[in-house]
Amino acid sequence: MGDFAQQLGMGDSLRIGGLQLDGRAFLAPMAGVTDLAMRRLARRFGASLAFSEMVASSDFSKGGRESLLRSQGGGVSPHAVQIAGCEAADMAEAARLVEAEGADLIDINMGCPAKRVVGGAAGSALMRDLDHAASLIRAIVQAVKIPVSVKMRLGWDDSSLNAPELARRAELEGARMITVHGRTRSQFYRGDADWAAIRPVVEAVSLPVVANGDCRTPQDAAAMLASSGAQAVMIGRAALGRPWLVGDIAHFLRTGRERPAPLPETRREAAKEHYATLLDLMGSRQGLRHARKHLAAYADVAESQGFGLDAEARRRLVGSEDVTEVFSLIGRLYAEAPKAEAA
Repeated sequence: MGDFAQQLGMGDSLRIGGLQLDGRAFLAPMAGVTDLAMRRLARRFGASLAFSEMVASSDFSKGGRESLLRSQGGGVSPHAVQIAGCEAADMAEAARLVEAEGADLIDINMGCPAKRVVGGAAGSALMRDLDHAASLIRAIVQAVKIPVSVKMRLGWDDSSLNAPELARRAELEGARMITVHGRTRSQFYRGDADWAAIRPVVEAVSLPVVANGDCRTPQDAAAMLASSGAQAVMIGRAALGRPWLVGDIAHFLRTGRERPAPLPETRREAAKEHYATLLDLMGSRQGLRHARKHLAAYADVAESQGFGLDAEARRRLVGSEDVTEVFSLIGRLYAEAPKAEAA
C-alpha cells in the first residue's frame, strides 16, 4: 500500500465485484469525447478505468453503427461500457451483447442531464421513478455475469436528493459500484459540484462509491475523497485535451506525489495518435469531424501551458481537411518549450 493511499485510508487498488483495478482514478463516460482513441491513451497514461461514451441500448441492440463504434474496446483493458435507456428488454439485450463482445464492466447511465436523453425517460429522468430504475438494474444484472455499476446525480433537484435511496436499491439489485456526480439534474453543470453531498451515498451502501464533478487536479481528487468519503474519483471534462490527467491523479492518490508533466514530444505523439486512430476507426469524413473538438482541446491546453500556434495556424489545425497539414500543425503546436521553462 502506498504511503499516501494509507493516509487516505485505502489501498492502492480497488475491487468491483470480481474485477480488480490498479488504482482509484477513472475517466468518465462522455458523449463525443471518450472515444476508443481517448480511452486507449488515458489507460496507457495510467487511468485506472476508462468508460466508453454512452451507448443507446435500443440502437445498440439493433446493430446501430454509431452505438457499435462507441462500444468498441480493442486495446483497452479493463473495458467498461456505459449503456443508457429506459426499457428493460433493450437494456438487458444490450448488456448481453456488450458482454459477448468482451466488456469487463457495464455501467448504467442514470445521471445524464441532457434534454434529449431525459426527454426519452432515460439518464437522470430515472431518478424520478426509483421503482423503474431498480427494475432496469435488476434486468441488467440478471442478464450478465460481469459487474454492473450505476452512475447517478444527487437527485433531480434540491427538493429530491434521493441518490442514497437509489444507491441502496441498486445494491439490493446486485450493482457492484455507484458513481455520483455532485450536482442535481436541474443544475446541469452550473455552479460547483458538492462533494460533501456525496457522503450520504457512501454511508448508505457497502459498495465502492466514486465521486464525480469538478475534479481538475490531483489536489482536487484528494479533497474530493476527504470530503465525500468515496473510494475513488472520476474525471470528466478536465481530461479533454490532456489524456494523461487521469493517470496523473491516479499516481498522486497512490503516492502523494505529483509526477512530472509530459514532455512536449510525448504530448505531440499522443495528439497525433489520437487523430490518426479516429481517422482509422471512423473513416476520414466522420473522423475529421469528430476530431475537431479534441484538436481544439489539445490546442487550448498547450496554449495555457506556454506552447501554441498563431491564430491562423490554430484555425487550420481545427478546421483543415488535409490530414498531412494537421499532422504538421500538431508538430508545430509542441515545437517550443513553454515560456516559463525557456526563461
